[in-house]
Amino acid sequence: GYEAQLGASHPDTLSFGSNLGVVLKQQGKLAEAEALYRRALKGRRAALGDEHPDTLLSLNNLGMLLQARARPRDAVELFRLA
Repeated sequence: GYEAQLGASHPDTLSFGSNLGVVLKQQGKLAEAEALYRRALKGRRAALGDEHPDTLLSLNNLGMLLQARARPRDAVELFRLA
């Protein structure tokens, strides 16, 4: 897969993981989606910086997921960063 070919911190690998998180969220697999969103956010922060649009998208995705998991306080913290 992407990770084996490009490495874990490559932007395409991080996008793939984030996209998989979207699908898992839609399937109701919120814990699995959260893990992928957190991984994408961490990787994007390291590779692209805090202000990059992809990093901000990861913040939003994770915030929306936390809101869906009834964790509004955690979600608000992320939304403030975005």
